Amino acid sequence: MKDLGELKFFLGIEFSRSQEGIVMCQRKYALELVSELGLAGAKPTATPLEFNYKITSIEFDKQVSDVRSTVDKELEDKGGYQGLVSHMEATQRVVRYIKTAPGLGLFMLAKVSKSLTAYCDSDWGACVESRRSVTCYAVKFGEAMISWK
Repeated sequence: MKDLGELKFFLGIEFSRSQEGIVMCQRKYALELVSELGLAGAKPTATPLEFNYKITSIEFDKQVSDVRSTVDKELEDKGGYQGLVSHMEATQRVVRYIKTAPGLGLFMLAKVSKSLTAYCDSDWGACVESRRSVTCYAVKFGEAMISWK
């Protein structure tokens, strides 16, 4: 084992230290993603998804008799889709959102805090396909986010 010095870059994550704490971001990865998807000239967006945007599967769309005005088409080139693992139109909007501030990241405070805080939210019947509740949560240890869904 050898000392490689102060941590600056590891597994695609950039680290910056100061007296207040450590900032972790993926600026390089975010800019590469924008470039690879051909969205460098695209207009940025202020929010990652449209309000009340519902995502469904192709199988669900085939079963529903009411065809929406924007029907998802199967992609011929699945490489971009598989790289993003989501609906292409929705993920392109997320990438355009990331484009607005690719250097944003996580800030870990240097001060020690041992408080554990959890937040939970539920949207009853929000899943279009199953009509089940969609529940999200966030868990923080001190000021650092340690888990979310």
